[in-house]
Amino acid sequence: MERHITDLIKQSLEDVTGGEFKMFMDFLTSLSIFGGKAPQERMQELVEIIEGQADLDAQFDVLDTDHIDRLISCLQLALPFFARGAPTSRFLNYLNKHIIPVFDKLPEERKLDLLKALADISPYTTAQEARQMLPSIVQLLKKYMPARKTGEEMNFTYVECLLYAFHHLAHKVPNATNSLCGYKIVTGQPSDRLGEDFSELNKDFTERLTTVEDLTKTTMKKLTQGMTEHNKAMSAAKTDEEKASVKTKKQNTTTGLRTCNNILAMTKPLHAKVPSFIGDTNINLSWKEATKPLPSATTTIGGKRPANSNTGSVNNVSAKRGRGSGGMSNQLVNKAFQGISSHGGGRGGNRRRGGGRGRGQGRGHW
Repeated sequence: MERHITDLIKQSLEDVTGGEFKMFMDFLTSLSIFGGKAPQERMQELVEIIEGQADLDAQFDVLDTDHIDRLISCLQLALPFFARGAPTSRFLNYLNKHIIPVFDKLPEERKLDLLKALADISPYTTAQEARQMLPSIVQLLKKYMPARKTGEEMNFTYVECLLYAFHHLAHKVPNATNSLCGYKIVTGQPSDRLGEDFSELNKDFTERLTTVEDLTKTTMKKLTQGMTEHNKAMSAAKTDEEKASVKTKKQNTTTGLRTCNNILAMTKPLHAKVPSFIGDTNINLSWKEATKPLPSATTTIGGKRPANSNTGSVNNVSAKRGRGSGGMSNQLVNKAFQGISSHGGGRGGNRRRGGGRGRGQGRGHW
């Protein structure tokens, strides 16, 4: 029965809004066939559904903010399934081929979301994917890590995202950094390229790391001083509005300090000729601090599929999907059946990736 319902839902996804698609995915992950003991093939099936919604076969238009939003949302939805073994290759190939080369042209408000998604996906790459992605990541890193103190501002969260992605990718293929950053890592493979001189690259990369560290330490001092002032302001605040304003400033300052601490933790091991790359979960990305309680909450609800907590608010459409969610389940199944009658049963579930840019799937609702 669950397989039949899944097939029906697949067939009804040609004309859905972003919110509806997230509810469908939330419902599918509540089914036992996609539960905690489901094989990798089941996770791949879910990711393929998400890939279809992300239009990974479509020609990318940097001005199409709806497509960018869908891509980012779909990446976030897919993260728990990447963590459970589903391949990341199609998303990564699309990012590397279409998005990163035109990163400068993206709307400013989308750049950070995209870099966060890139950081989130980086731990789940294969060695081959990491080798393909690293040149693009290093190029972006050099763009946002100043070579020297020029007086221009540095976007600390951009650098945090890129350093995190760099570490996780380089951890899988450390010798790839020899020709990119001038390191001398010996693996015994031809790709070590030890006979070539990359000393200028190493000098440039090290200089940028030092500049980033200096700027980060200076900013940390200012943020620490600002926190002291915020604490004083909170004590002096009389109205709820004043307290709420100060609370927001304190939260922003705390996040800024976390970002700075993460940057310093990630730049420190990169100064050696043979650096160590962070490939574990010791670095807790600054924007994820607020979601730390979620795993325990998920455990309380059902104890299954803790990986879903990685998606933050994306999968919070139905927090109690395992219990008391019959109403939503019925609505979703009914919509799936309606989709069959609307679109015709002969189409099947094969509206694959990029199934037409004009398919009417709720433009502007992502």
